[in-house]
Amino acid sequence: MNRYPWWKYLILGLALVIGLLYTLPNFFGEAPAVQVSSAKATIKLDAALVPRIESALAQAGLKPDFVQFEGNSIKARFADTDTQIKAKDTISKALNPDPANPTWIVALNLLSRSPTWLARLHALPMYLGLDLRGGVHFLMQVDMKSALTKKAESFVGDIRSLLRDKNIRHAGIAREGNDVVVRFRERAVLTQAQGLLADQLPDLQWAEAADGSEFRLTGTLKPEAARRIQDGALKQNITTLHNRVNELGVAEPVIQQQGADRIVVQLPGVQDTAKAKDIIGRTATLEMRMVNTSTEALDALRGAGPVPFGSERYLERDGTPIIVFRQVIISGDSLTDAQPGFDSQTQEPKVDLTVDAKGGRIMRDVSRENIGKRMAILLFEKGKGEVVTAPVIRGELGNRFQISGRMSTVEANDTALLLRAGSLAAPMEIIEERTIGPTLGAENIAKGFHSVAYGFAAIAVFMCGYYLLFGVFSTLALALNLLLLVAVLSMLQATLTLPGIAAIALTLGMAIDANVLINERVREELRSGASPQAAISAGYERAFATILDSNITTLIAGLALLAFGSGFVRGFAVVHCLGILTSMFSAVMFSRGLVNLWYGRQKKLKSISIGQIWKPATAPGGATGGTPDDKA
Repeated sequence: MNRYPWWKYLILGLALVIGLLYTLPNFFGEAPAVQVSSAKATIKLDAALVPRIESALAQAGLKPDFVQFEGNSIKARFADTDTQIKAKDTISKALNPDPANPTWIVALNLLSRSPTWLARLHALPMYLGLDLRGGVHFLMQVDMKSALTKKAESFVGDIRSLLRDKNIRHAGIAREGNDVVVRFRERAVLTQAQGLLADQLPDLQWAEAADGSEFRLTGTLKPEAARRIQDGALKQNITTLHNRVNELGVAEPVIQQQGADRIVVQLPGVQDTAKAKDIIGRTATLEMRMVNTSTEALDALRGAGPVPFGSERYLERDGTPIIVFRQVIISGDSLTDAQPGFDSQTQEPKVDLTVDAKGGRIMRDVSRENIGKRMAILLFEKGKGEVVTAPVIRGELGNRFQISGRMSTVEANDTALLLRAGSLAAPMEIIEERTIGPTLGAENIAKGFHSVAYGFAAIAVFMCGYYLLFGVFSTLALALNLLLLVAVLSMLQATLTLPGIAAIALTLGMAIDANVLINERVREELRSGASPQAAISAGYERAFATILDSNITTLIAGLALLAFGSGFVRGFAVVHCLGILTSMFSAVMFSRGLVNLWYGRQKKLKSISIGQIWKPATAPGGATGGTPDDKA
């Protein structure tokens, strides 16, 4: 009746081992480390840089705990701060021969002290949020009106080009707010233009009206198109901010959308607000120039002569030098979109570029005269330029053209990202900023830990005192719940914040409620005259429905917070929902496993240690209640 099959005990054992394994890294603390990341948008970090760093450290007599490549950075951990600072200088000298033009960002950081074998198992600690580690917080407002105005301006140029190409005469094109107004002297011409524009510019809704002796055709941006433009501007700004924050060496920055037009930027571990504002607010520009393939330019590439007058020398992404003319064909202001894709004929990866009407006219004229020649696309940051790509012009180009050839799918995606994220899609301003010091963060950690520890201790004392051995089982189940919750958060690499700690403390109180229901149900069965084994079985089975109902309703509230909340509210909701799921497992399955292990094999069980069972003095019918007193 009260026995588990071996496989259930195996599941409980595995859960316990996994919980211990993935919770363990959170107790080792942090060690000083050095983080290396790319300083330029056109240079991509890869694992090939690890041997260079290891070699430089070995030559300097510095021994790291490890040097490992992780996503967008390489991290080296050291035993003490002195070694960390020496290592930073050593790595900087090895990777950046020219300090004025650094290729790599070498920054101080903190990493978990957990052993390497745990890291190999991907057992890593939770990240600490801004309020626990300290750092800077920005709330940025995106100017959505500017994004729509910029799009309307591009429509004006597009309409002018379309009407000129089709030989349709108009009396003027102007932007009025976010609307585009085209004037005509004849209705027949208006009708012809309306059919063309409705077909070529589906994002605009067209309406005609008479205006004295002239006729007006007003194009209004459709609501769904306006939302798409605003969402695109917000996402591009977030992508650009991610690229820029890399330079700060922040391990786990939080850059996320808040509402329809705001972006939250949280940089844990960064105390220099001025530096962070400088990086986040900087501008990057794109330029398209023709490649100089003259004899003088080729001699300059071989080192046999100077760079020709009117030209400049840059490097491509693979480090190959290239000579380009100083004259700018079009700038990044003309580029409206860049998306990766595949060529329909060759099935090779490509990048589709879209420029505005002015840029399209220039590209058409330049490409017609330079078929077979290369055109370089350069990205400038802080006055220094890098060549993103330099494709060969295969034919006459216009508003839409593609870059293809010798690109992998990853390179096509990276190139499109660089071209899109070269500058902000819409202006932003910082409307809120605050700095949280590391001392306050450490104090928050201590207070949060104490709140969880004291709460757990108070619950354990009450349960053990009131329910005796069953209270001990309940306390052990609660400990497993806490262990599993921390382990799951660590496996998900969640960022722990102060509201998250509050959710953990709240989860403890809610999780023990299930065991209280079970214990009271067992007492009720004993009070009704059931045998101890039958009372245990009925108590768990009949309490389960109530536990399930209460947890589902609480989970619904948590999911609502997760769906509609933001920032710290979402952090609270994540821990809250995970805590409900782990408590269902620990309170029902694990606590019953302990009870079955202790009492299940006793066939002639006469009493159980579940505390005082209060009975009425006289049972119905005048008889004295005969259920045994199962006080320990």
